[in-house]
Amino acid sequence: MIGRYTTPEMGRIWDEDHKMRCWLKVEIAVCEALAAAGKIPAKAVGTIKAKAGFERARVEEIEAEVRHDVIAFLTAVGEKVGPDSRYIHLGMTSSDMLDTATALQMVESLDLIDASLSRLRAAVRSRAGEFRDTPMIGRTHGVHAEPTTFGLKLAVWYDELGRAEMRLEAARKAAAVGKISGAVGTFAHLDPGIEADACARLGLTPARISTQILQRDRHAEFLYALASLGASLEKFALEVRHLQRTEVREVEEPFGSGQKGSSAMPHKRNPVVCEQICGLARLLRSNLVAGMENVALWHERDISHSSVERVILPDTAILAHYMLGKFTRVVEGMHVYPERMMQNLQGSNGLVFSGTLLLMLTEKGLSRELAYAAVQEAAMACWKTGRPFREIVGETPRITGTLSAGEIEEAFDLKRHLRHVDALFSRVFA
Repeated sequence: MIGRYTTPEMGRIWDEDHKMRCWLKVEIAVCEALAAAGKIPAKAVGTIKAKAGFERARVEEIEAEVRHDVIAFLTAVGEKVGPDSRYIHLGMTSSDMLDTATALQMVESLDLIDASLSRLRAAVRSRAGEFRDTPMIGRTHGVHAEPTTFGLKLAVWYDELGRAEMRLEAARKAAAVGKISGAVGTFAHLDPGIEADACARLGLTPARISTQILQRDRHAEFLYALASLGASLEKFALEVRHLQRTEVREVEEPFGSGQKGSSAMPHKRNPVVCEQICGLARLLRSNLVAGMENVALWHERDISHSSVERVILPDTAILAHYMLGKFTRVVEGMHVYPERMMQNLQGSNGLVFSGTLLLMLTEKGLSRELAYAAVQEAAMACWKTGRPFREIVGETPRITGTLSAGEIEEAFDLKRHLRHVDALFSRVFA
């Protein structure tokens, strides 16, 4: 397990006691389905439901001897139930219980993660509205490109998180499936109606067809949805890290009053939470690779996937939930510096308006090649001398001979670049 990178709510879903409670829930659901079909006495099911239970220590004690976790569990439960325990696990194979119970855990996990994702989206939406019209420089290749707003940057995050929600929904549908079809999926000892009834009692859909196990592309989809979410969180956290650099200093993750940034340098305020998120996203991706390896198994089933899933399913769910909580707090509490954003936007001496100037020249009839050459020549002079781009443009005959002073002034108008902010917000937040 991943130790400190956990949350109590998600940790509970994947702890050993809850896992075994899910096992018991599956066994009781099958017993109820058997009784409803007249296959076992209803009175026996009443006894089973009243007495069935386990102590994990006793299960582990038995497992140390029999070396089989399911047999150990069933034996421990049988000790509690007494003679009617003969109806528990009737006609089933271990994976009927294990895979169906794991489905319950995956569904619980996805529901918890979805709730946390909703909180993050709400925080992003709120901050996007707050900085809807806050100008900043957009960067491509890490270099100043054209103006944007910080609100638009956050709107992109919000929209991406919406796609993450859809992937979680699809993964939940793929995961919310059970199977009670026997050792190779042929219903040799139970009929499909029992499976359908038991799954309905558990809130699951019966697999249309299975082998001894549920097919592992379902589990890979679960892992992909969470790894993809982690990749988006990494992308957002990386953006905060870049914007927090001293040379940029436009955004800063929260820094507590008693927090320390460095053992050697008291001035340090490092983006440690965002760095942590970027690092943990790598684990989610590596777990996805392991999950993809689990899809191909021998014939109707081998056990090579089992040991892997005992690690990657809980760890991925726990990490994803932890990362969501951490980044939500970053978004809710991050410091934003609009004045610094404007300083940086103006820091390239107006070069960010070169694209507008190019288009206006071509609209006046100048060929794109000649217009590009004229604007680039002025831009390179600005880079070289540090003089204002607007000033150099005013001294470039090919530009001043094509555009009036008023038109050149219009090309350097920030509002022109940001005139569609309202339309973009309507698209994203409608």
